[in-house]
Amino acid sequence: MLLAAAAMLAGLILLVWSADKFVDGAALTARYAGMPPLLIGMVIIGFGTSAPELTVSALAAWQGNPGLALGNAFGSNIANIGLILGLTALLGTLTIASNVVRREFPILLAITLLAGWPLLDGVVSRSESCLLLGVFGLIMAWSIRAGLKERDVLGDEVEAELGADAQQTSLGKALFWLVLGLLLLIASSRLLVWGAVAIASSLGVSDLIIGLTIVAVGTSLPELASSIMALRKGEHDMALGNVLGSNLFNTLAVVGIAGVINPIAVPAEVLSRDWAIMLAVTVLLIVLGLLPRRKLGRMAGGLLMLSFIAYTALLVIQQLA
Repeated sequence: MLLAAAAMLAGLILLVWSADKFVDGAALTARYAGMPPLLIGMVIIGFGTSAPELTVSALAAWQGNPGLALGNAFGSNIANIGLILGLTALLGTLTIASNVVRREFPILLAITLLAGWPLLDGVVSRSESCLLLGVFGLIMAWSIRAGLKERDVLGDEVEAELGADAQQTSLGKALFWLVLGLLLLIASSRLLVWGAVAIASSLGVSDLIIGLTIVAVGTSLPELASSIMALRKGEHDMALGNVLGSNLFNTLAVVGIAGVINPIAVPAEVLSRDWAIMLAVTVLLIVLGLLPRRKLGRMAGGLLMLSFIAYTALLVIQQLA
């Protein structure tokens, strides 16, 4: 048990560090390759922060623990909105100026609703997973095409961020961190999955619960770090865009890839509890974010944080019952 806990803690620490290096390396490499800043922000930075969820869920499914994969994806979405955006908004008001970010609100709601469909029959099959991946590809293509037709605040924020970093980082160094970050992501994910499964077995709880709680929060730490850093720099749309992009990626790509590797058996409570709460916090975020002021202040942050605390308490109470 102690060895498993140590392995899980070490895996989480290494996972967060390697994800940060991987995203930095990928973003700077893309800039040197001439990729537009808005595209880097939407694709590499927005979805790159979900690299921990992807690697952990894919390895969990590969090793025959698909419940951990599904719990990690849904739990991370709830943590991203409730914990990460909630905490970030408590630290400072997030002003939503980007048209790209505002367009992602209804898309995220539609995708969250779609995510409930594969759960209805108790299994996420390979065909349903392929459909999720197909929808992800279509949304990405549409979002990129729409976003690149206009000048957007998000692109300006990314350009300012990468311009400062590029002065201190050569292409060779960016490629080094890209490759090393990817290798360490895989290694740390294996360590984390092994520790999580071992702890679940020792405590007599399902790998779904471990995925929804410890693993979900742990793999969401890159989003927390990037959102707080973006807030401190006044890059509010990047902070929000990271979370929205991560949730889209988790719902479609992470679940889709895990389901293609190994069909996911879905306990009944995933639909009635976890998916329902994921939908509820998504609706709450959209209502708060699209109010006339288009700001997430401390009151909104408090509501989001309370939703995450209530969900975590529900999981604990149900597990102890």
